[in-house]
Amino acid sequence: MSFWQRAVRILRDAALEVLRNQTKSQSRGSAGRSPARSKTGRSARPTKSAPRPTAAKPTSRPAPAQDRGSRTYPTPPRGKPGPESQADVIVLTELPDFSYTPHHDGAADPGEVVWTWIPYEDDASQGKDRPVLVLGWAGKRLAVAQMTSKDHGRGGGHRAGRVYVDVGTGAWDPRGRESEVRIDRLLAVKPQAIRREGATLAKSRFARVVAAIQAHHE
Repeated sequence: MSFWQRAVRILRDAALEVLRNQTKSQSRGSAGRSPARSKTGRSARPTKSAPRPTAAKPTSRPAPAQDRGSRTYPTPPRGKPGPESQADVIVLTELPDFSYTPHHDGAADPGEVVWTWIPYEDDASQGKDRPVLVLGWAGKRLAVAQMTSKDHGRGGGHRAGRVYVDVGTGAWDPRGRESEVRIDRLLAVKPQAIRREGATLAKSRFARVVAAIQAHHE
């Protein structure tokens, strides 16, 4: 082998050795590097997907507060009497002990307008809820006179043997209509038959009704 051939071979082997060393250095350097960092200097981490929204569970509404100043009772269908105690109505043949003692305590008292089931005259098994004026007591029962918002003439009047006295308007009628009290037919009901308290009739109007009842039944 000539001198030049040996020189070329030596140079080639040296170049190959240099390439091997560079390749090893690059592989070592890449293995020792830290993970790529974001612009803020923190390592990039895989992001978590946002949780899916869940449908809100329906919440139960609180029961409406009851009015402490009145009592309410189940109302039977029109024309049908309620429980036996509520349907037990007596037509008075004597005048009761009149009194005017209204109290806002939830119980029916003389001088108050309340609601109860009143039977029809021609069929006592049928009737409907009506407002009544509590006149006083007949034994252990409340003496009442039924009321109506139908106009029977100026000052009340007579109609088919029925006699009425005007008492004007009051909170017992939410529509603000003029009311009349029937004075020729007085009834006695048990206190537990009263469904709800309506309002209090002014003492002067109550006295006018009592005077008309006494005059009519003399």
